[in-house]
Amino acid sequence: MTPTNSAEQALDEALALVSRTPEGGGAGGHRAVSWPRARDVAAHAGAGVRARTHDVPLADALGEVLTASLDALTDLPSFDTSAMDGWAVAGPGPWHVRAGGGVLAGSGRPEPLADGEAVRIATGARIPADTTAVIRSEHCDEAGGQLFAGRPVVTGQDIRPRGQECRSGDLLLPAGSLVTPAVLGLAAAAGYDELTTRPRPRVEILVLGDELLTEGRPHDGLIRDALSPMLEPWLTRLGAEVTGTRTLGDDPDGAAALLEAVTTSTADLVVTTGGTASGPVDHVHPVLEKAGARLLVDGVAVRPGHPMLLARIGDRTDGRHVVGLPGNPLAAVSGLLTLAEPLLRALAGRRPRPRYTAPVRGDVPGHPDDTRLVPVRLDDEHAVPLRYHGPAMLRGVAAADALAVVPPKGARSGQELEVLDLPWASGGCFT
Repeated sequence: MTPTNSAEQALDEALALVSRTPEGGGAGGHRAVSWPRARDVAAHAGAGVRARTHDVPLADALGEVLTASLDALTDLPSFDTSAMDGWAVAGPGPWHVRAGGGVLAGSGRPEPLADGEAVRIATGARIPADTTAVIRSEHCDEAGGQLFAGRPVVTGQDIRPRGQECRSGDLLLPAGSLVTPAVLGLAAAAGYDELTTRPRPRVEILVLGDELLTEGRPHDGLIRDALSPMLEPWLTRLGAEVTGTRTLGDDPDGAAALLEAVTTSTADLVVTTGGTASGPVDHVHPVLEKAGARLLVDGVAVRPGHPMLLARIGDRTDGRHVVGLPGNPLAAVSGLLTLAEPLLRALAGRRPRPRYTAPVRGDVPGHPDDTRLVPVRLDDEHAVPLRYHGPAMLRGVAAADALAVVPPKGARSGQELEVLDLPWASGGCFT
């Protein structure tokens, strides 16, 4: 083992140890790590996984991260071009207008201009040899076969010279850059048909519970499965490729199916919902123990979502991760933003989420010991807390732009709070 790897292993072990150190205890016997620490552990776990790369067509690279630098394959522009619709002129005016058609974008090499000659030219068209300048259409007049400028003409005006933006071989973007629509445009302009990127992390979703309905109204102690419709598009917006969603029961057969799933899945991350507490049918902890998983986070001091967890199956660089979300819908959202998002960003090679704060409007009650994540609407100046923010409620987050991070013991009106944008409000990952 190299010294670097030894240091990384030591840090990994230290983070895992800290994540299981009691910080105030918690319901069900979970030994909760602080909310900021949980996010750090998740990001560190993702960053330790060996990166995969692939070559993909431009259209398939959107939202992925470059694993090789984007270098210019040609000069840009690759020939002198007109920056405006107007007239290419040579020498001082007035100019004699060349008979025939003008120079259009995409046409072949035009005839050189003679001194005192002008020819109509379109934006993006190749500049004729010996051109002095391009005069915009609105800045000149044509009369009697001659062209007259309405203002002084400066040599080189409105001409984009070859290599103005870059020269062949120039670094356009470094490895690690996110492929946005603008990056696709730049890559296409530079002559690329494919890009070398890091694939989206693969995620499999396992929804646990015998009480879940997939259609119709809740009845007779059964409730609608609110997580399956929500998690797949949410995880996709976070930059993941969701390979499938399955529902497993709470009985022994369900536990056996869960064990097989977490040990044989080809996904980089398995997300489970429910079963992370210590109830009579909560199978996630026993299954992870049978699978030989290493618990990196076992409970987080956050409300809602306290009994979430993060585990790894296999070694640090090639292992599979499991994020266990609580079964209550808003608690599951809390787990997504606390553990799944930083893990996925790291697995995808993306930079950490930019942090920012906003002043809260009104006092916000806090938990005595734990962080709270509260749905908020963002106006021009404030984060406005919304009602219906209980662990089992989605009404508040459905109307929210973000979640505000409320410290233990609460926040006073006007206090600056960290804000976690919801992916559909902030634009999220390009999909």
